[in-house]
Amino acid sequence: MSAALAGGVLFAAVPAQAAQGAVAARGKVTCHIGQMSQEAKVHRSKAAKLDARGQHKAADKERAKARAIEKRIKQCQDADKNNPGPFGG
Repeated sequence: MSAALAGGVLFAAVPAQAAQGAVAARGKVTCHIGQMSQEAKVHRSKAAKLDARGQHKAADKERAKARAIEKRIKQCQDADKNNPGPFGG
């Protein structure tokens, strides 16, 4: 990374790879709702088994994982519903 001072303003040159990485980090996100739903079901099933064995703290963690996945599913569904698409309509 290099920097130059011109007219009292500091300009920084960022390597091209770093700039591309930043764009890639904000790039397209793909939601596999079916797969995510299955993962949530697995976590809920584990939670039920852990509860049956009396391991309530571990069960709570599994339920929290399932809720987090379900929240991401909802976000994906909302994004799909509110996205006008490439042609704006």
